[in-house]
Amino acid sequence: MSKEFEMSMLAELSYFFGLQSKQLKSGTFVSQGKYIKDMLKKFGMEDAKSISTPMGTNGSLDYDLSGHTVDQKIYWSMIESLLYVIASRSDIMFSVCMCAIFQASPRESHLKATEY
Repeated sequence: MSKEFEMSMLAELSYFFGLQSKQLKSGTFVSQGKYIKDMLKKFGMEDAKSISTPMGTNGSLDYDLSGHTVDQKIYWSMIESLLYVIASRSDIMFSVCMCAIFQASPRESHLKATEY
């Protein structure tokens, strides 16, 4: 193995499995900013407005059996992506888990809740 190859293998890892890491003298910082931006782009939500607080803890979602169904695969994909984000954003855990309950038969109201 050449010296150049060995040196390149020792380079600082900055993005791995959707996690960005930044090593500074004061410590190592981890974020999922790039992953979240890529996820928003994937679901066509780049221009979505952010909100300051996630869903309330009153359990406002219900089964909504009269609502229109949505593509289950897209809903699953959104929930899966959001579950991964929980690794760095525990403040959204309750909201994501509330939305995950409805994966078997997602309705428009459930999809709208995931967009917040």
